[in-house]
Amino acid sequence: MPEEQRENIFTELLKFALIAVIIVVPVRLFVAQPFIVSGASMEPTFDHGEYLIVDELTYRFDGPTRGDVVIFKYPKDPTQYFIKRIIGLPNETVNITAGGVSVTRPGGEAVALNETYVVNEGNGGNLTVMLKEDEYFVMGDNRPESSDSRVWGILPKENIVGRALVRLLPIQSATLLPGSTPAQ
Repeated sequence: MPEEQRENIFTELLKFALIAVIIVVPVRLFVAQPFIVSGASMEPTFDHGEYLIVDELTYRFDGPTRGDVVIFKYPKDPTQYFIKRIIGLPNETVNITAGGVSVTRPGGEAVALNETYVVNEGNGGNLTVMLKEDEYFVMGDNRPESSDSRVWGILPKENIVGRALVRLLPIQSATLLPGSTPAQ
């Protein structure tokens, strides 16, 4: 192969690699990132080992809503990432009893949550938590197996990385916005 042709191939490969880095790195840092579910706290919605793509962009423009499945940095150790469901929104009061979960909105309206996604019930003891601005209350769908806001407290908004956008693996369970629920 002539020297000039080898240099041309090398130059083209270098250009391709540079363009790929320019496109992939910002997407990975600011738009979406992979996440692998670890543990049983979100069963049956998410099983251990499922591969998700996390949408990091949406919450930069609009806050999480009740029922969203979010990935966040664990408040007690920000090097760990958790996946849970938003139950309480800023300035609401979350009321948990053995019979269910309800929230009281800022205007005083109490709403009992219709949690059809919870199969393995067990909310623990009674608990009432008043949330401040930029605070969220999160719980796992598998309540007896979940370390969540009932155990370690509120989730600050700044710890939220994003929402579950796509379930890629296992392939037979691939879905867009996995675990999403109608607004309550």
